[in-house]
This record gives sequence, structure tokens and C-alpha cells, in this order.
Amino acid sequence: MPIQTILTVEDDAPIRRGVVDALTYAGYTVLESGHGVEGCQMALRRQFDLLLLDMVLPGKTGLEILREVRNVRPTLPVIILSARGEENDRVSGLRLGADDYVVKPFSVNELLARVDAVLRRSPARPSDVEELKLRDGLVDFARCEIRYDDGNRVELSEREQQLLRYLARHAGRAVCRQELLENVWQIDARGVSTRTIDMHVARLREKLRDDPDEPRVLVTVRGRGYMLAKGDDL
Repeated sequence: MPIQTILTVEDDAPIRRGVVDALTYAGYTVLESGHGVEGCQMALRRQFDLLLLDMVLPGKTGLEILREVRNVRPTLPVIILSARGEENDRVSGLRLGADDYVVKPFSVNELLARVDAVLRRSPARPSDVEELKLRDGLVDFARCEIRYDDGNRVELSEREQQLLRYLARHAGRAVCRQELLENVWQIDARGVSTRTIDMHVARLREKLRDDPDEPRVLVTVRGRGYMLAKGDDL
């Protein structure tokens, strides 16, 4: 079973550190943020399996984050972290689609048990994409190549394969450049030029035999990013 990733958004540094340490010791990969705006950006752009979300945060509240997350990622598992006096927020969070809540102060064992329970009953993450069928060929991600029905083969670089595979996992959804930098290139997208993504997309279009003037496979969504077409459009 692949290692699961949890995003923890909690502004209290000692509590956040305790949660991160406990989850890491239990075998999870952990992403973390102590600010509402940054945490919301991570929740919308990064890839992970469960969100641990504090209700009172600087910059943006947990309820505001949850509302935005539910609009974009309706099946993402979410557990609310709240103080005893925040019952109204917990109720509002559950109504917005949170899966569970943990009241502070909580024990490590209780937190891990709730995380495990929510992950077990939540919809599975989309499975990884091993191949991508085209109208006139097939993308084999394991071999990093495109095999066309006319017998031609085109090699993909490792980065091209990673980029195309990520877009294939999210086919039909416009993916912004910042999300691609953070999840494919694994770098902080703030202040980084996105020209490298455009260059990789241009090379992929050439290898996919996609018309750069009117692409139908790897589409530019104005103001939003890039989208891989679904099904018959390929």
C-alpha cells in the first residue's frame, strides 16, 4: 500500500509539531502550514490524502478553507481540529462536509485512530495512470514512450512523462502552473518563472502530434492553466 500523505493546517506551533511528529512516526508523509492563506493554497494545489484543519487561523478561517476545498475537491477526507468552546464551528464544519472532528487537547492515540478510521471509510484516491490511449496510439508511462499505430515510437523524457502523467490523473480539469510546479517539479512556486512548464507542454504537443495552433489533446485554458482532454477527445 502506498504511503499516504496528510496536510496539517494548524497555527499553534507546539500542537502542529506534535501532530506532525506523531503522524510521521506512524508512517505518514506530512505537509504542514501555520497560516490560513498558505494552508488554503496548499489544500487546493498539493496532492495528499487527508486534511487536518484547525478552525481558528490567521489570514483565513478553517471554515473558509473548508468551503473552498469542498468546491474543488468534494471527496477529500477532512478532520477538524477545534477547541472545546468552538462547538458552533464544529457543527458548521460538519455541515460543510467535514468527515470528523477532534477536540483539543487530544491524545496522540485518539488522533491516529480517527485519521485511520476516516481514511479507511473515505473514497479511494484516483488510481495512478499506467497508460493513456490516444486516437492513433498509446502512451506507455512505464516505458516513457508513445507508440503509434503506424509503428513509430517517440521517447518521453522523465519530466515529460511526469507532467503528462499528472495531467492524465486530472484529465478534464484545468491545472494551474503553480500546481504543476509544486507537484511535478516539487518546488515552491512562489516567485518562480513558469516558462519551463510552457516549454515542456510545447514539446509534449509535438510528440503527441497535437496541433500547437489549435490543440485538442493538451489544451490551454486561458487564465487557468493546462488541461488534458478526456476520452474520445484524445
